[in-house]
Amino acid sequence: MSRIMARVSGIVQGVGFRYFVIRKATAYGLRGYVRNCFDGDVEVEAEGDKLMLEQLIEDLGRGPICAKVKNVETEWFDDEKGYRTFTLET
Repeated sequence: MSRIMARVSGIVQGVGFRYFVIRKATAYGLRGYVRNCFDGDVEVEAEGDKLMLEQLIEDLGRGPICAKVKNVETEWFDDEKGYRTFTLET
């Protein structure tokens, strides 16, 4: 099991991006959270199967149809924090 911390920039707030991430992460069996950042980015922390995390990163690069993703910065970790579900943080 692995964990990622990702920061997505571009037009990613006000376009349903966080709910898109929740749907994808939940479908992949991942746990963690997604939240808006004050600077207009979206932050994602997710843990679970490495292949599913890689798929989520690809999805973050596309986003929902109204989003315009400019960049996805991703950091990988070997440990997990023990999240139980995937949630929306405010």
